[in-house]
Amino acid sequence: MKLIVNIDVPELSGAIQFYTAALGLQHTRTLDDDTAELTGRDATIYLLKKPAGAKAAKGSGDKRHYGRHWTPVHMDFVVDDVLAAADRAVAAGAERESEIIEWRGSKCITLSDPYGHGFCVIEFEGEGYR
Repeated sequence: MKLIVNIDVPELSGAIQFYTAALGLQHTRTLDDDTAELTGRDATIYLLKKPAGAKAAKGSGDKRHYGRHWTPVHMDFVVDDVLAAADRAVAAGAERESEIIEWRGSKCITLSDPYGHGFCVIEFEGEGYR
């Protein structure tokens, strides 16, 4: 199985710039004028241009907004150096939301992107959680 991650963003150029600078992803192509493909991790990531104020989901009265929001799903990026990765993300425009959290052989820092999406950078001592 291959994992594809879709991230709604209000515009592509700034989102491409953020995700390539913050996480070292490569912008491999743009589909039409509303979808950018990013690679360089175990999953392909698509940035989907969706305007603020648009309906968030079928059957929902919610409207899309790009201020910091909560969602039950977020991305974790496994890195070799959690401090360096967090610093790189912040330099690209992320907001750091936590200090280092150590748990079961991992070090994690929580951040949010410029569009309100939360994500973590995680450094493992071994192959994964103990």
